[in-house]
Amino acid sequence: MPGIRSSTRSSVSDLVISHRAEAIVRPDRTGAHGVPVPVVDIEAERIAKRFGDTSIFADLSFRLERGKATALVGANGAGKSTLLRCLMGLIPVSEGRVRLLQEDATGARAAKLRALRSRVGLVSQKHNLVPRLSVLSNVVHGLLGHRGGPRHWTHSLAPAASRTAALQALDKVALGHLALRRADRLSGGQSQRVAIARAIVSRPEVIFADEPCASLDPQAGEDVMALFFDLARQDGVTVVFTSHNIDHALRYGDRVLGLAEGRMKLDATGDSLRSADLRGLYD
Repeated sequence: MPGIRSSTRSSVSDLVISHRAEAIVRPDRTGAHGVPVPVVDIEAERIAKRFGDTSIFADLSFRLERGKATALVGANGAGKSTLLRCLMGLIPVSEGRVRLLQEDATGARAAKLRALRSRVGLVSQKHNLVPRLSVLSNVVHGLLGHRGGPRHWTHSLAPAASRTAALQALDKVALGHLALRRADRLSGGQSQRVAIARAIVSRPEVIFADEPCASLDPQAGEDVMALFFDLARQDGVTVVFTSHNIDHALRYGDRVLGLAEGRMKLDATGDSLRSADLRGLYD
């Protein structure tokens, strides 16, 4: 996919949402003002997850700041995807507490959870596009959490504002020229870029990405990761992503959390680690 990075950056620069990257300014304990306090978008407090008698993980605690990217790494079966779904509120934790966007997601009622999920985006290794619908209609689906109902089932029924937002999201991923193409006529890399456009069309505050490049060839994977993080960083979005690719984790993760044997075995900044530091998680 030659030229994707330069064309994406030029379109993104026109639509940057900078306010999400700002820190809240609060007085410190001495009464002085102007001390920036980082905003915590995700907080896990001693959380555990079990399915029946099988423990997936236990006693995990961490706080993730706004505008940062966090890589979740570990071997197959370590619980990365399960942890991601617990943080999103898609499945409940067995113990502990999760706070998402300063709201308690642990015991929240269904309506509150839906409201929280409408503020986040999800990109997964399975693109989950509707094959027979157009690219534009698939991106419009990303607005269903905000503006539900049949008008957002297809772009031909969607309000003008929704179509415009979807076209802008497609321009960000350099696929505006394919807006009316059927989704089943796309390559794997193009499909994943459409999935990213669908995730960002509602301007989420947090994006969760579960192995976003696992189904792509290496070059397409590199292009998609670069695009994805260009968008996230320029818009100040908080990102949590799982990956088996150690280079991706170190290159794109401001912070790296490593799961092994049901525990958090690694918690460090990406720039403080080398590839060898992560290989023990896969033994």
